[in-house]
Amino acid sequence: MKAKQIVFTIVLALAAGKSVAIAQTNKTDKIETKEQRDARMGWWREAKFGMFIHWGVYSVPAGYYHDKPVAGIGEWIMNKGKIPMAEYQQFAKEFNPIKFDAQAWVKAAKAAGMKYIVITSKHHDGFAMFDSKASPWNIVQASPYGKDPLKDLAAACRDNQVKLGFYYSQAQDWNNGGAAAGGKWDPAQEHSMDDYIDKIAVPQVKEILSNYGEFPAVLWWDTPRDMNKDRAQKLYDAVQALRPNMIMNNRLGGGFKGDTETPEQKIPAKGFPGRDWETCMTLNNTWGFKRDDNNWKSTQTLIRNLCDIASKGGNYLLNVGPTSEGLIPQPSLERLAEVGVWMKINGEAIYGTTATPFGSELGAAVKAKDGYGHETTVSSGNDWRCTSKPGKIYVEIFNWPASQKLELPGLQSKVTNAYLLADHKKVETESSATGVTLNLPANAPDKIASVVCVELADKIPQITVH
Repeated sequence: MKAKQIVFTIVLALAAGKSVAIAQTNKTDKIETKEQRDARMGWWREAKFGMFIHWGVYSVPAGYYHDKPVAGIGEWIMNKGKIPMAEYQQFAKEFNPIKFDAQAWVKAAKAAGMKYIVITSKHHDGFAMFDSKASPWNIVQASPYGKDPLKDLAAACRDNQVKLGFYYSQAQDWNNGGAAAGGKWDPAQEHSMDDYIDKIAVPQVKEILSNYGEFPAVLWWDTPRDMNKDRAQKLYDAVQALRPNMIMNNRLGGGFKGDTETPEQKIPAKGFPGRDWETCMTLNNTWGFKRDDNNWKSTQTLIRNLCDIASKGGNYLLNVGPTSEGLIPQPSLERLAEVGVWMKINGEAIYGTTATPFGSELGAAVKAKDGYGHETTVSSGNDWRCTSKPGKIYVEIFNWPASQKLELPGLQSKVTNAYLLADHKKVETESSATGVTLNLPANAPDKIASVVCVELADKIPQITVH
C-alpha cells in the first residue's frame, strides 16, 4: 500500500470514529482498527497461561556428547558441542518416541489450567517434527518413528478445546543451510542463506500453516540472526497469504514488529504497557530435555510467577522438555498438577484479567541469575499482586499479614462486596482517605497465594501509589 493510500485509509477510519492500530511490516503497513485487533487477539489475551514444548532430536544426546556433558541448554548441543552434521544426524536414528501420547500431554496442560500449547515444529538443528516435503531431515523420513506427532497433537488439542501454536526457527538452521550463532563449524554447513529461505524455510512454513486444520493459532519465530528485510518479508508474505489473522511474536526479524513481546526467562518489572506480551520460561534450567538438569522450580515459584505476570498484563508460557521416548519428565507433571489445583480454585483471578490498577510499583521485580547465568527475576518482597476485570479486582496475597489487615492504597471506589475465592467467605472492608483495608481471617486459605475478590461500584480507576 502506498503512503497516500495509507493516510487516506487512516483518515476514513478516524472519520468513522474508529481507532486505528498499525502493525509495521517491511513493504506494507497493515492497517487494522482497534476493534479488529482486539478480536484477533481476544482468545490469547483471555488465555493467560500456556505450555511451551521443546522436543526434538536433541533429546537423544540429552546434554552429553561422547559421554561428556556439554555446557548450556540441551537443544543447543549441536552448536555448543560443535558436532559435525553427519555425526549429529545419526541421533535421528535413535529418536523413536514410542511412548508419546498426545492426549496425555494435552490433558496434562489442560489440568494445569493452560489454555494453549506452542511446540517446536523445527528448532535450530533444522530437524522438522512434521512430515516435510522440503527437506528429508524430518521425523517421518529420518527417524524410526516414521509418523507426524504434530497431527496427533493437533487432534488432541481439538478434542480438549486447547489452542495449538507452532514454534519455527526461521533463521538458524544448522543442518539445512541457515544461520548459526557463533559461526559455522562444519564445511558441510556452508550454503546460501537465501537458498535456505527460498527452498526450506518458506516451503516449510507453508506446510505447517496448511496441514493441521485450524491450527496453528500462533506462529512463534526465534533468533532472527541474519534476517534482513527481504528474507523476513518472504516469510511474512507466506503467512499473510495463508493465515492473515495469525498471531505472531516479535522475533521474525527484518524490522517486523509482530503482535507480542517475548521476554525470556524473566518477568519485566513494568510489563510492556500498550503491547501484548508473554514471558516464556523453563521449569528447570533448560528448554530441551537434559538428563542431569534437576533444578526444578517450586510450585510456589510457578504460581507466584503466574500471578506476577498477570498483574502486569502478560501471559505465562511455561516450558516442558520431553524425553526421546516421548515422555514429559515426572517432576514437570507433578508441578503442573499442583498449579492446576490452585488454578481450579483461583483461575478467575487470572483468565481474562488485565493489569493491576495500582501501578507496577506493587509488582516490581529484581534481577537475578539462574544456574546457567541466564537473567531471570524474582519477586522483590512485595506481599501481594492484583489483577482486574470490569467491576472487580483480585488481590493475590503471597504473605498473609499477621495483623490480618491489608491496605489497598489509594483505592477510593466504593466496595460493594469482598470475599475469598477459596470458600467465598465474606471479607469485611474499611474505607479511608488513604485507601481500602481488607480485614482478613486469621489463617490463609492457601499457603502460596490466597485470592480476595473485591467488587466495586465504579469503574476501576488507575491508581498512583506514592
